[in-house]
Amino acid sequence: SRERNGIMKKAKEISVLCDAQVSLVIFSSLGKMFEYCSPSTTLSKMLEKYQQNSGKKLWDAKHENLSAE
Repeated sequence: SRERNGIMKKAKEISVLCDAQVSLVIFSSLGKMFEYCSPSTTLSKMLEKYQQNSGKKLWDAKHENLSAE
């Protein structure tokens, strides 16, 4: 949709103009996923950073190694 494309464009602009690492995940009402992640990082790295800085556990210890497999 036009709104979703606008949000994705803003995420890219923030990444460039503010020299920031940005990740955005959007799910449509039909369940389709759209994502953007700054070229200088990955979604996995951003989620790890979020987890470290927020103190919130996104997954438990038994699932942490799944991405390495």
